Amino acid sequence: MNGPTKVPVQVDGQTLTLTNLDKVLYPAAHFTKAQVIDYYTRIAPVLLPHLAGRPLTMKRYPDGVDAHFFFEKNAPRHRPDWIDIVRLPAPGSTKNRDMISYLLVDSLPALVWVANLGSLELHTPMWRVDTSRHGPDLMVVDLDPGEPATITECCQVALLVRDATDERWVAKTSGSKGLQLYAPVRDDRSSQETSRQARSLAEQLERSHPRLVVSKMTKSLRPGKVLVDWSQNSSAKTTVTVYSLRARPKPTVSTPVTWAEVAACAQGQAQLVFTADDVLERVGAHGDLFETS
Repeated sequence: MNGPTKVPVQVDGQTLTLTNLDKVLYPAAHFTKAQVIDYYTRIAPVLLPHLAGRPLTMKRYPDGVDAHFFFEKNAPRHRPDWIDIVRLPAPGSTKNRDMISYLLVDSLPALVWVANLGSLELHTPMWRVDTSRHGPDLMVVDLDPGEPATITECCQVALLVRDATDERWVAKTSGSKGLQLYAPVRDDRSSQETSRQARSLAEQLERSHPRLVVSKMTKSLRPGKVLVDWSQNSSAKTTVTVYSLRARPKPTVSTPVTWAEVAACAQGQAQLVFTADDVLERVGAHGDLFETS
């Protein structure tokens, strides 16, 4: 795309200025910033409900996936006043901040504004900002393969997780190498309790399937096995949001998948890699497969 470096647009009644739309952010796929913004605009109807109420951490790649990146938790000072923020304690902050002002992205204009910053990846915690309850509404296990293990082994472990508990797990790809499973939390469990529950599950699977599963992050233990990472349940941690792009050579997406697809992958019949175009087609055909409510 050629044209001016700054383009004013109207998005649901808000005026935004988009910049450098012709900049290539995924060089291997020649996928531009304009295409990134277009993807987030088109996926917004299913993405925004999963962002709503969750403080956002942006992983920004202003010059593309092959260049410098940084995580940004604190809301940029130049944000429009119509984008909501929430101030939260920041224990252990590496920048010695007592509080962080997080963005709350709950509208299409806010999402487009964030995408225009080069925020390719969107990361959120397992809890929402909600005055009525303070615990998580999701529990997660992150399945991460250690080479030469692949997504196939992750899917084998995903089936073990599903069958080991009474939780109602839903699955999505990480958009990178692994798979992530989420279960809704409908009671008053704390983040510490969901962490203990997920850790107990990981250790149980490690004992029963020692050649396939590892519950500790120690690198020397991981080759050829799948790490069942329970630690993301900490209230201070985040995972990549469903439908978020990932900073890979191609514009892959953290994509909801069905248990039938997981089972096929476990048999080596599918690799479960989806790009932005694939995901838009899937949502058009099936709607939002990531139902955690």
